[in-house]
Amino acid sequence: MFYVSITGLRLKGGVQNAIRFWWHAIRSMRQARAAEGNISADVRTINGVRHTVSVWQDKKAMHAYIMNGPHLKAMQSFHNIATGKVLGFYAEKAPNWHDAHDLWVAQGKNILSKKKCK
Repeated sequence: MFYVSITGLRLKGGVQNAIRFWWHAIRSMRQARAAEGNISADVRTINGVRHTVSVWQDKKAMHAYIMNGPHLKAMQSFHNIATGKVLGFYAEKAPNWHDAHDLWVAQGKNILSKKKCK
C-alpha cells in the first residue's frame, strides 16, 4: 500500500500572486521528488487548477515532507495566493490523472483559512 496525496490549487488574481505561487511550487516539487519516501510526484493544470499527485511509501513520509523546507514556507504563504482542496488516502497503486481529478472533485477537502485552523 502507498499513500497518495492529491492537491488542487486555484490562484487568487494578480501577477504578484502568480509569481509567488510558481516560486513556491517549483521549489516544493523539487523538494517532493527528492524527499525520503517519495515514490513519484507529478503536476498538471486541469480547468485552470494546478494539481499535484504524489505517491509516498506511507503517510509519515508525506507528512515529514509537508512540514519542512520549501513546502512548509509555501503553506505559510498559501492563504495569500491561492485557494484549494486536498485529498489523501492509501491505495494499491497511484491513480491515473483522470481518476485523480475525479477523486479530488468528489472527495477533496477545502483547505481551511488561517482563522478556521486556530
